[in-house]
Amino acid sequence: MLKRVKTPCVGVCSTGIGDEVCRGCKRFEHEVIDWNAYSEVQRQLIAERLEGFLCQVVANKIDIVDQALLLSQIKHQQIAFNEQQSPYCWIFALLKAGASQISAGDYGLQVSLNWRNQTLPQIKAAIDKDYYALSCAHYDRYFSAGHDKYAAVNNKTHSPK
Repeated sequence: MLKRVKTPCVGVCSTGIGDEVCRGCKRFEHEVIDWNAYSEVQRQLIAERLEGFLCQVVANKIDIVDQALLLSQIKHQQIAFNEQQSPYCWIFALLKAGASQISAGDYGLQVSLNWRNQTLPQIKAAIDKDYYALSCAHYDRYFSAGHDKYAAVNNKTHSPK
């Protein structure tokens, strides 16, 4: 049996102002609208896509040196995160909770060489920007061009705007 997938909504929806990809949760407009009608399998596929994009972006900027320390510190600091997700998602939750107040080393992290001249708040902003860009590129590739390769996932065809 599949575990229930909670909505990825973060309460900062931009689809209501015309964005095809939400700047908050990075879901596509039709996924935000149709979320409650989706099966758990459909929700899981969307969650896996979002997690994959976020992990890719975070791993490009921050390395995990000590995963056990990361986990214990996040729990100790009572940071809201999903332990079932990749540790790279935990990092983003940590940065969202207080990038300006932490030292990467204290959490078992090391900033990647190409990003060491940036502060953690700057890295958090870059992660969010790149995460959004990946989601937009995916949307453009499979939906804007009239390709709906996810019709089976969505169980309906959504025409591009």
